[in-house]
Amino acid sequence: MNIAVASGKGGTGKTTIATSLAIALARSESNPGERILLRDCDVETPNAHLYLQPRFDVRVDVGPPVPAVDSELCTWCGRCEDVCEFNAISVIDDQVLVFSDLCHGCGLCSTLCPEKAISEVPRILGIIEAGPTPFGPRLSRGLLHTGEAQAIPVIRGLKQWDTYTAAGDENAATHPDPEHIIIDCPPGTTCPVVESMRGADAAVLVTEPTPFGLHDLELITAVVTTLALPAAVIVNRDGTGYDRIEEFCARAGLPIFLRIPFSRAIAEGTARGHPLIEIEPDYAELLTDLPARLAAISDRSGS
Repeated sequence: MNIAVASGKGGTGKTTIATSLAIALARSESNPGERILLRDCDVETPNAHLYLQPRFDVRVDVGPPVPAVDSELCTWCGRCEDVCEFNAISVIDDQVLVFSDLCHGCGLCSTLCPEKAISEVPRILGIIEAGPTPFGPRLSRGLLHTGEAQAIPVIRGLKQWDTYTAAGDENAATHPDPEHIIIDCPPGTTCPVVESMRGADAAVLVTEPTPFGLHDLELITAVVTTLALPAAVIVNRDGTGYDRIEEFCARAGLPIFLRIPFSRAIAEGTARGHPLIEIEPDYAELLTDLPARLAAISDRSGS
């Protein structure tokens, strides 16, 4: 099962939940650790490694193909400029200008060039790496290079990549396909969040009982509704007295699976990089049951 862990805003405890969910599943009798994968899709600021302490054993560059123009073949007809939806290529007199920052790597310009003057070359935007962790699950993550603006190609590459064996790497160990993939999404509701959640089986929405938490929970709920993803809510830092989260979840038909109290011990432990279920082991059983509970929601919504 692919479970997206998301939040409408940063700082709600999304990665705290995602990492402990992965650990809890890896430690359950039905799921050997190597069959649980945590995929950190927050490629601008990935931080799941702070909790899971991985040893990355495979690493590859990632990025979309961008056009390269052969000036000896080009007749400057302007066909490439006409078909590009992103204004990434422009023909001025006898020059073709390529704006690779705008290119989405769709390949339309090279496919439709009548002179076959356009080829594609890779433009590296970041890296993808994966490896085992001492807690059981494997961790894969994308890391966008500093100064780059396009997170989606890195996220897409992370999702498509064979996480366990890098192509052409004879030293990379092979592992069985994961039983569960936990997707640690970027915060917010932007395009990288949608790309991270696309293809998931269900979503867990992490929120906090504050006016900001409610506002952003409403936004991320709209995203999962658009994507037709079954979803449930985990309320972090519960106990502040703000009860409008419950009112919204009741109206939206979102079950609240878990409440984590506003606790100094949890705050101090997670700040030191300790997983939640290492601080509060009682949450392990509740998190282990989460895929089955999400599957039940999915069955009801599909019936």
